[in-house]
Amino acid sequence: MADAQWSPGRRAGDADEFLPVLDLVEPARQRRLTVFFRLLLLIPHFFVLLVLEIAAFFTAVFGWFAALALGRLPEPVFRFLAGVLGYRTRVAASGMLLIDRYPPFALNPPPGYPVQIDVRPTRLNRLAVFFRLILVIPAAIVQSLVTSGWYVLAIVWWLITLILGRMPRSLFEATAATLRYEMRVFAYVSMLTPAYPKGLFGEDALSVPEGQGRSATRPLVMSSAGRAMLVLFLVLGLASAVTASVTRSSSDDTDMWMQTQRARVAHPSTGMIAR
Repeated sequence: MADAQWSPGRRAGDADEFLPVLDLVEPARQRRLTVFFRLLLLIPHFFVLLVLEIAAFFTAVFGWFAALALGRLPEPVFRFLAGVLGYRTRVAASGMLLIDRYPPFALNPPPGYPVQIDVRPTRLNRLAVFFRLILVIPAAIVQSLVTSGWYVLAIVWWLITLILGRMPRSLFEATAATLRYEMRVFAYVSMLTPAYPKGLFGEDALSVPEGQGRSATRPLVMSSAGRAMLVLFLVLGLASAVTASVTRSSSDDTDMWMQTQRARVAHPSTGMIAR
């Protein structure tokens, strides 16, 4: 984990609600060959992550009962869930073309790896733990929209990075903000933090002490172009969700009509038989 003496925008009253931090070092250039084959290269990680996610689910269920009783996660539960969260974040960072280095097959990455997360064990409010899945719904909706919005044009971002050998700064900022918010939502759901997910549009430059920056996302101070890209992700995600809903509704209506027609053929009415 990162240095426990610093956090973006932290105030004295926030000591028990440390907001998880994403430390991501922006690469100057990316190898076009690894960009071209990025998803193929990550296939082994997808299988490992599937197994880890299943284990994390049952661990989180146990942790939920433990947190209700203790007001915190037991240390082994916290460490495992934090490790899975970090693993997921590193694989996602590679898949979203934010880094060029291949993710390690480890819950705890080497110190020099360009993607690190900072989560810290703190006391949990039992009432908030009990209603955690309900409380997270608004943040989960925002996270779903912005992430799906990124993936709507994923092929475009891939082509841009492949041609330029790097991500344009505004696209990097918006993609990093998307990943960071997703990480914070998962951290909240996993009870790794009592702090509700926030900071989608980054930190205010005036609220960050000068000289405290450690990476491209710690703090994440976004440009106007980066924020505009993030708004674009949200709009695309919303449009995608509406389109999927309309298509699903139309498909259901068509299926119902087809079932009705088949029923009429299989079971004609008495009047039809008489005629």
